Amino acid sequence: MLENPARESKAKKERDEKRAKLAAEKAKKKAGVMGRQEANDKGVWKLEKEQTRFDLFIPIHQLWLGYMSELLALPTLGTRSVDQAMPAAAGMHAKLVKADFHGSFIMVRQSKNPCLVGLSGIVVHETENAFKVITKRNTLKLLPKQNSVFGFAVPLYSTTQSPNTPVPPPEEPQKIVVEMPHIEFELYGNQFRFRSADRAGRKFKPKETIEL
Repeated sequence: MLENPARESKAKKERDEKRAKLAAEKAKKKAGVMGRQEANDKGVWKLEKEQTRFDLFIPIHQLWLGYMSELLALPTLGTRSVDQAMPAAAGMHAKLVKADFHGSFIMVRQSKNPCLVGLSGIVVHETENAFKVITKRNTLKLLPKQNSVFGFAVPLYSTTQSPNTPVPPPEEPQKIVVEMPHIEFELYGNQFRFRSADRAGRKFKPKETIEL
């Protein structure tokens, strides 16, 4: 009887993948890391009604702006003109596709579902297939990535405080990124269907954009 090397190779690959998955789950449990299913079962990502407020998440958005400032090595306000401050697009894209979007402010620009177009908010949870955002109207919305194009922005200048920067008064309201000088990008959901943790170690290949 002739053996089928292709079938054996496929079966071996599946066994190896299963072993690797089990080993990863075991390592997570040992390290005390909560898995997705356990997090869902415990309601980790569920917000109480009194917690569903846009203003409560602005500090998290501010942390994300600081994260972007360091990731993209943004210049300090006043040190460069707008043209000089604009970073090279190619270098930014390579970093942004692997960035964590929890805390970012995004908007749906295009979607096959017209009810989603125009919705915007701060990302409170990202999964492989969707962004969960809190809107300025204090409502939670689930925005599917599939067949959607999102807009998001990063600050043009660093938001991190330098030693010489005066600290704003406590009563001064904190701004979101679209209320300051910023750079806008488009994010194609069909090409972004990965969890943030998975994107960090993934090699992205350029793909043609397909119209919705």
